[in-house]
Amino acid sequence: VRSWSPARAGRVNASHRACLIARFGFIYARERLDAETLLRGFICDMETVQRIIYIAAVESFCVAKMAFWKLKVNVKETLALNHTGPESLEVAAVDYIARHKDMYNVCQSIQEVVCSLNANPKIPCPPDIDFFLIRTLIRELCCLAFSMQTLIPPLDIALGVDGEVFNRTMYFRSCDSDFTVPFVAYHIWPPLMENGSVIVKGEAVTKR
Repeated sequence: VRSWSPARAGRVNASHRACLIARFGFIYARERLDAETLLRGFICDMETVQRIIYIAAVESFCVAKMAFWKLKVNVKETLALNHTGPESLEVAAVDYIARHKDMYNVCQSIQEVVCSLNANPKIPCPPDIDFFLIRTLIRELCCLAFSMQTLIPPLDIALGVDGEVFNRTMYFRSCDSDFTVPFVAYHIWPPLMENGSVIVKGEAVTKR
């Protein structure tokens, strides 16, 4: 039986956190670009492609967080029958999920994200486009977002709004941006946040 200690839990959490933050960067650098390449085979407009990927990232986090919340409710109900500590029931539930990530039905989350993309009115693209084309990106983002909920505190992304004032503490400007424009035309990648603080900057486009 594994003993629980705050010091050990803190070290494990810090190491896991660092790995997840690095993975967020890898997805941005690799899977995101792979998804761009796949979509460009069907959609000529680069702005539309980048919008699709950004929306897919946001939806993946939303869907994964909801799946985690539902699973945590069920785990807490089960553990409450015999829970005696020393950690709180909340911490015990999160720790249990962290050690049994196979409980997460990522295939269902992928399906939900694809359905959201199909129903999103902000995506002007050919009606025959199959968003399962970028399922690798969606899967990676869903799994990452789910794992980030097992951290204490959890990591999350910030949601951007077209037309908002550009915030240089949260975003990098894309290379094709107009650097004299103070407003965001659209977002390419969301920033990663922890307790309201930016951990990794996102990317946005500023144009007239």
